[in-house]
Amino acid sequence: MTEFVDNFFNYIASVGLSKLVRVFWFFVFFEFIRFFLFELIVLVIWKLGEKKRKLKYNKGRERLFIERPLISVIVPGKNEGKHIYKLTKSLKEQTYKHFELIVIDDGSDDDTETICKGLKKAGVIDLFLRNDVRGGKASAANLGYRFAKGKIIVHLDADCSYDSDAIEKIIIPFYTDRKIGAVGGNVMVRNYKASLCTTLQAIEYANSISIGRVTSSSLGIYRVVSGAFGAFRKDAIDRIGGWDIGPGLDGDITVKLRKIGYKIVFEPDAVCQTSTPDTFKKLVKQRLRWDKSIIRFRLRKHRDVFYPNAQFTFSNFFASLENITYNLVLNLKWWVYIADIFFNFFNQLKFIFSFNFMLYTFTSFIKFTIFSLFRNRKNESVTYFLLYIPCMFLYFGLFLRIVRTIAYTQEFFFKKSYEDPWNPQKSSQHAKELGL
Repeated sequence: MTEFVDNFFNYIASVGLSKLVRVFWFFVFFEFIRFFLFELIVLVIWKLGEKKRKLKYNKGRERLFIERPLISVIVPGKNEGKHIYKLTKSLKEQTYKHFELIVIDDGSDDDTETICKGLKKAGVIDLFLRNDVRGGKASAANLGYRFAKGKIIVHLDADCSYDSDAIEKIIIPFYTDRKIGAVGGNVMVRNYKASLCTTLQAIEYANSISIGRVTSSSLGIYRVVSGAFGAFRKDAIDRIGGWDIGPGLDGDITVKLRKIGYKIVFEPDAVCQTSTPDTFKKLVKQRLRWDKSIIRFRLRKHRDVFYPNAQFTFSNFFASLENITYNLVLNLKWWVYIADIFFNFFNQLKFIFSFNFMLYTFTSFIKFTIFSLFRNRKNESVTYFLLYIPCMFLYFGLFLRIVRTIAYTQEFFFKKSYEDPWNPQKSSQHAKELGL
C-alpha cells in the first residue's frame, strides 16, 4: 500500500500540468466547469438579487391574499390508500386554505376507493373520481383537471408530504408575473436514512436536482415541473389540452407550456418531501423510465423547438439543447473518455482512477458545502451527508451513467418506453400510434 501511494504521488508530480489536463480532460472541461464553476457563478448572481426578488415576492403574496382564488389540488394515483390519510393531514395544515381537493383513483385494487369515499363523506376530500379501468397517470390527471374549478391547478403525488406553507409558496409566483404558466416545487428526499441508496439520492437531489433547477430557472431555461409537486394556470392547461401519455409527462407538459409562450419557474421554498427507491434495483427501474424520456420527448416529439419557425424562441432552444447536451451528449463523451484512457494510458489506469476519485470527491465535498449556503431548507446537517460524499464517485460518476446509456440505447433503437408497465399497454400503444 505504501509503495502504491509513493508511486501514485510520483506519477502526479512527474506528468506536469498540461499532461494532467490531457489525461483528466473530461473532469476539467465538463464536470468542473459546467457542474461546479458555472453553477456557482449563477448562484452568486441569483443570491445578489435576493432583496429585489423578496420585494417582488411580498407584493405577489399581498395580491394572492387579496384575491384569494380557488385552487384545485389534484392527486392522481393507483393503490395510494395507505398514503391518503397522511396527505390530507398535511393539506389540512396548509396556510393557504381556499382550495378544493380532488383525488383520482386510477383503477386501484387496494382499499383506496373505500378510504377516499369515507374521507369525502367526512368533508376532508371535496371530490373523489375513479377510473374503473386503469388508464395511466396522465389519464387520471386529465380526469381531475376536467372537473377542477380552480384558477390554478396544483398537481401532487399521494405518497408525498408538504411543508405547511407549501401551497401558498408555490402559487405566489403566479402573482409576481402574469406570464408564468407553471411553477415547480422543491422536492426533497424524506427517507434519506433508509439505506445507502436513499442517502445518495438525497445528496443528488440537494446538489444536482434542486440547485440545478435554481440555476436553470434563473437563466430562464427551467424545463421540468415535477409531478410530485407542481402548479399550473388552468387556462394555460386548457390551451394545451392537458397531460399527454407517457413516462416523462412532467417534462413534456413543461415543454408544451413553454412552446406557447409561458414562463416556467422553480420555487425553492415550496418544499415537498418524497420517498425515493430504497434499493438500487428499484432505482434502476425508475431511472430507466426517466432517462428514456429525453429521447422520446426531447429528440422526437419536441424536436421542433430547434426549427427556425414563427414559434421559435432562444430560451426554448437553449433549454432543450442544454438538456440534450449535458445528459445525452455528455454521457456519450464519457464513454469516449473511457476509451481514450484505456487505449492511450492503459499502464497508468490505477493511478488515473485513483486521481479521478480524488478530484471528484474533493470537488463534491466543496460543492455540497458551498451549495448548502444557498439552501434555506435542509433535512439534515451538512456533516451527515459529507460522510457519504466519497460514494458519489461510483454512484453519480459510474452507476447513473451506465443506467443512462442503457436507457438511451433502448429508447433510441427500440422505443422501449412504449412497453413500460408504468402505463397500461393500450394507452402506450395509442400514444405510439399518435406519435406522442
